[in-house]
Amino acid sequence: MKRLAAVAAAAFAAEKIVKRATALDLHGRRAVVTGGSRGLGFALARELREHGARVAICARGEEQLFRAQAKLGDDVVAIPCDVSDRAQVEAFIDEVGPVDLLINNAGVIAVGPWQTQTREDFREMMDIQFWGVVHTTLAVLPSMIDRGGGRIANITSIGGKVSVPWLLPYNSAKFAAVGFSEGLRAELAGTGVKVTTVVPGLMRTGSFLAAYFKGDRAALEYSLFAPLSGTPATTVSAERAARRIVAAVRRGDPEVTLGLHAKLAARAAGIAPGAVQTALSLVARALPEVRGTERVRGSELDSPVDDLPVTGPGRRAAERLNQ
Repeated sequence: MKRLAAVAAAAFAAEKIVKRATALDLHGRRAVVTGGSRGLGFALARELREHGARVAICARGEEQLFRAQAKLGDDVVAIPCDVSDRAQVEAFIDEVGPVDLLINNAGVIAVGPWQTQTREDFREMMDIQFWGVVHTTLAVLPSMIDRGGGRIANITSIGGKVSVPWLLPYNSAKFAAVGFSEGLRAELAGTGVKVTTVVPGLMRTGSFLAAYFKGDRAALEYSLFAPLSGTPATTVSAERAARRIVAAVRRGDPEVTLGLHAKLAARAAGIAPGAVQTALSLVARALPEVRGTERVRGSELDSPVDDLPVTGPGRRAAERLNQ
């Protein structure tokens, strides 16, 4: 038994060494980050640039996009593009040229119970966080396959593994993205193109300022969400997340999960899905009643938590990451 364990450990170590030795050299490679104007996308663009990649970013908001370009460097290509629009995506990829590495990061969050979520909310989430991934991936794949190599990373979420309360449209789109990402990796075996599914938990990006909050108690929702997504105790820093993602993509890893909370949640859901659903049901029942379908961005809300130390790390992250 000890000999078997030793052999297994040696094989695992050897695999790690081989992966590091054969990791993709990004110097001079064309890397594309969707949603690269802020938050994690901005951190990823900066990390890729530090590895010598020729970086191109896209986003819907032109002002924020060009502000990101100015912060990242003039050598970064910045092109306005709505990833939910296939024609815009194809024009963007055509302008950028052959892509060696694609990171599908564009996304949006709308927080609120199911009663506040409309069909348009579900459609928007699917358009950006599922179809946006499909459009960009299918735009770069033929060239990657022809050249015999490439890397694709899909930024999903722990919400694509465990459907947490008050994020139903978001979770639905992320589940779809996980399925697409995992299935695509299997189908591309032998082509030289490797797909990495990235499963982040809460990250310290200042996302609570960009997120939408639904219904007549948006300020309360924001007050609950902001501290959870802003403290070192509950989140991973965007910079650390970007380093781990880029390293995993260079190695061609099948999946990377970010954050202890996310790892524990995913494992618990795999081992005891019924117990996890019961726990989430209790959480949902404990949350306040909310009505109405109007939404407002976190940056537009006034909340007492804004002046508390607990949200300070998140706000500083927002400043660093062009939120």
